[in-house]
Formats: sequence, C-alpha cells, structure tokens
Amino acid sequence: MALLEIKNLAIQFGGLRAVDDFDLTIEKGELYGLIGPNGAGKTTVFNLLTGEYKPNEGVIRLDGKDITGKSTIEINREGIARTFQNIRLFKQLSVLDNVKIGLHNQYPVSTIANVFRLPAYFETEKKMNEKAMELLRVFDLDKEADTLSSNLPYGKQRKLEIARAMATQPKLLLLDEPAAGMNPNETQELMDNIRFIREHFGLTILLIEHDMKLVSGICEKLTVLNFGRILTQGETKEVLQDPEVIKAYLGE
Repeated sequence: MALLEIKNLAIQFGGLRAVDDFDLTIEKGELYGLIGPNGAGKTTVFNLLTGEYKPNEGVIRLDGKDITGKSTIEINREGIARTFQNIRLFKQLSVLDNVKIGLHNQYPVSTIANVFRLPAYFETEKKMNEKAMELLRVFDLDKEADTLSSNLPYGKQRKLEIARAMATQPKLLLLDEPAAGMNPNETQELMDNIRFIREHFGLTILLIEHDMKLVSGICEKLTVLNFGRILTQGETKEVLQDPEVIKAYLGE
C-alpha cells in the first residue's frame, strides 16, 4: 500500500482553478519532488495536504486512511508534518524549546503533575530534552540549544524548522523550499541532512524546490506542475529531460 494517494484533487478560488485534477502516489520511504514555475500551485497542494485549505474535489489518503478535509491538527496527528516557504519559528523561544513544542503529543503529562511539579513532570521533561537533543544533533544544532531561535543564522533557522517538524514523528514530511536563501555549502549540508533523516528515521519526504541541483541530487521521482495541472511525472532523470518541462519550467 502506498503511503500517500491523491486522486482528482482540485480547489478553486473565485474563478481561478488553482489546482485541478491532481493525482499523486508516493510509496513509503520515497524522496519525492514537486516542482514547477512560481504560481504553479505547489504550495497550494501542500496547504491542501495539511488541512489549511479544504479541497473542492478529490480524495487524500494517508496510509490507506481518508484524511480529506480534516483539520491541520488532525492531519498532523495522523502523520503529516511540514515546513514553510517563510520560516515559522517561535522566535522568543530557545532552539531546544522550539523542538520540544513538537514533542508534546508524544510525551503527555497530567495537568496535576505539571502544576505541582510531581516526579512524572520531571521524568517527562528529561525524556523530551533527550529526544530534542537527538534531533538537534542531526542538524548540528545541539551546541546552540539554549540560543534564541531568532538569533540563529538564516540557514540554521531553516534546519531548526525541519527538526521541529520531525519532532511530531511524522510518517510524511513536507518540505516547502527548504534550500531557499541558502548558500551552496548550506545547500549541500541540507542535502546530506535530508538523505540521513530519510534513511535513519525511515521518513517519506515530499519537497518543493527550485534548486535543480538539490532536486536532481536527492529526489527519486518528480511531479511537474504548471498552471495548477500536472505537466508530467515520473523518474527524476527522465522528467528533467522532458522537452515540455525544459520549455515550461527551465524557460528554454
């Protein structure tokens, strides 16, 4: 059974069909890319997958379960987490606390234990700190655990957002332009991080990206969107050699 199955997905804003007749199947463990020109509908697809938008048509199934139209919180609990084009961190909190926010559903503690600081509270805090540090080490952020997230360099803020998303223990991780604004060295580090978390944590990853070096370097399959509709999809090498993709996406 595929991890993600999307059939005939569509959404309309006024007279604009932003996404139309969108189909996608992603197998467990795949690293899949969604590309296309600006305004093609890529982020809209992510917003549909995470419940920020409700589709007018179509079905979304995660691990065989229909999640179409569910709320963002429900979808996250079912196993989808994401990052955003514009970084969304809790900037008044430390690096460590940003990741711990993503862990709260996995480490519940009773209100009484929390209020009165009973032993269960401290045991839970210890477990959360250990897990958060494990995730921060993946992205070489553990030495900055006590730093305010707003004081991190831009590239590290992007990595922290991925670490926080992973803290929810998703089945499917959505990365919306994770390399945006990064220099070549940061992009290479990010590619290594993405490969590692897929292999080490067994994650299935769907990413939107404009950096073709990153896309061709890590994505096994691609879907190309143009004007809200699928232009083509398939193995990465074949898709990137498609004349229609070169014309519509690469502008040649």
